[in-house]
Amino acid sequence: MRRAVGAALAVAGALVLTGCGSSDSGGKDSGTPELSVGSAYMPQPVSDMAAGFLVITNKGGAADRLTSVDSDVAGSVTVHETVDGSMREVDGLDIPANGRLVLESGGNHLMFEELKRKPKEGQKVSVELRFAQSDPVTVEIPVRAATYTPKHGH
Repeated sequence: MRRAVGAALAVAGALVLTGCGSSDSGGKDSGTPELSVGSAYMPQPVSDMAAGFLVITNKGGAADRLTSVDSDVAGSVTVHETVDGSMREVDGLDIPANGRLVLESGGNHLMFEELKRKPKEGQKVSVELRFAQSDPVTVEIPVRAATYTPKHGH
């Protein structure tokens, strides 16, 4: 009887350890990025340019990089970083493994240039985000009042 119980416990333990060691399970220990996008918004534009803000969360165990953005509302969409109060166009922004890339007012952001139309508050703007590792992600960005400030600080 003891031998049967011991054997059953050994098999159960081996199965649990096998499940823990799987590299296909995704999440924090996976070697691939797992991206999601949230908190997106665009203040209603007052000129032929607009800014876009959002948060890209990476729950995967590998970093990724936002490399380009496209939208049918603008002639071009560029990625900008802000350092010491000065903004400049960059060729991409890193998204750390198990971390976030925050695009926010006064910080890193998207610039919609040569607007083909001026989206109004309450409308949505479709944007395709492209990455170095992950497949592109399409996001519907809601247009907010020009003076909108999110409650969560971004």
